[in-house]
Amino acid sequence: MNKLQILLIIFLISNLAGAQFIKERSINAQIGYGLSAPYNSVDEIFSDGLFAQSELVLKVASWIELRPYAGIVLTNSNGKDINDNPTNESVETKAFLLGGKARLRAPIPWVAPYIEIGLGTSIGKFETITAFDIINSSGFVYHIPFSIGLELGKNNSVDLGFAYYFQPSVKQFTGAFALGITFPLCAKVKT
Repeated sequence: MNKLQILLIIFLISNLAGAQFIKERSINAQIGYGLSAPYNSVDEIFSDGLFAQSELVLKVASWIELRPYAGIVLTNSNGKDINDNPTNESVETKAFLLGGKARLRAPIPWVAPYIEIGLGTSIGKFETITAFDIINSSGFVYHIPFSIGLELGKNNSVDLGFAYYFQPSVKQFTGAFALGITFPLCAKVKT
């Protein structure tokens, strides 16, 4: 059984058990400017594109949240480095993202800084062509999500942050500058 299957089973069991430690539930939808970059390159390169993600926000306490997520990142290389010079190196990602993260946040109204880390999988096509690596892969690769940002507004319902997904097996990372909105779900009935 792989790590993703174990993570999904734990998530489903906690939902079926009523997950009494969850105080609030909401949905966070994010969209932003996505990019991909290799771990190593001679010409400093990256590719850009679209990032979109949705998260189920499970509030455990005012300072910690669990966030299972699903998203997509689509980036294309334009054949140029960051100085707009032609290059033979390229990096591209066309992937569906799936996993879970934990968010530590300062419970401050209006501006609440946060940091996240977790584990997930990227499903799709990955290309990393540099002087050091030639990787053209399709399928499942694991990633390590890491994010920093701010929750804004009276109820911290607007999310502005940087999200990174480190993908060691294809020697690249995918990132985004994203804007998100959080929508509360129905309040849990207390028994």
